[in-house]
Amino acid sequence: TIMYILMDIMVSPGGVGTSVSPYVAMCQKIFEESGLTHSMHGFGTNVEGEWEEVMAAVKRCHDDLHQAGAVRITSHMKLSTRIDREQTMYDKVNSVQEKLI
Repeated sequence: TIMYILMDIMVSPGGVGTSVSPYVAMCQKIFEESGLTHSMHGFGTNVEGEWEEVMAAVKRCHDDLHQAGAVRITSHMKLSTRIDREQTMYDKVNSVQEKLI
């Protein structure tokens, strides 16, 4: 069974100094190369796709950031799945925006 997932992730590399933007950029490239729908925001990234593909991208973020010098990485993730209907992250936002009119 294929399970579609919506995820919000914040990757926090440790031992790399004050600025983490180069490491965030690395993860953004990984999500892009993976072909996953994603949208960066001020505190992380929304990612959507098939469960195995999303988790493979998260693993690659950790692997690549460690190889780039991050001694410790903590990822904070929120995950959402549905079985009653398909729903994208844009569907969720649009549902609220329609109610603001």
